[in-house]
Amino acid sequence: MVLWRRAVLLGILSWLIPFIISFPGLPLKKANAPLFSTLMYLVVLLTAGALLTRYFRDRPVLVREALIVGAIWFVMNLIFDYPMFAFGPMKMTALAYYSEIGLAYLTFPAFAFSAARLAKTSGS
Repeated sequence: MVLWRRAVLLGILSWLIPFIISFPGLPLKKANAPLFSTLMYLVVLLTAGALLTRYFRDRPVLVREALIVGAIWFVMNLIFDYPMFAFGPMKMTALAYYSEIGLAYLTFPAFAFSAARLAKTSGS
């Protein structure tokens, strides 16, 4: 059973944490865009791990539930990004957005699924 409130609240953090961390790195994006992208991907991955740990605290890890929660976070991140990247100060085409940022959010369901499978095989 998905804990919807917890999933949504942590989903907000899944967007907010990388968003806040990205600001100090913006000068790096201009100087070395590939390095900035790699660092932000790592931030998203570490955020996913920390938030999934928080989501499943005191609960058994279920693969289906982890995948659903990761998918919720993926969709939430796209929704939160949309106004900023479609109309806001970082206006980008859909192709540019998905190639630079949007697809990185697939980390949430991919990591959730993989981590849950690993937890199942290790006996958790």
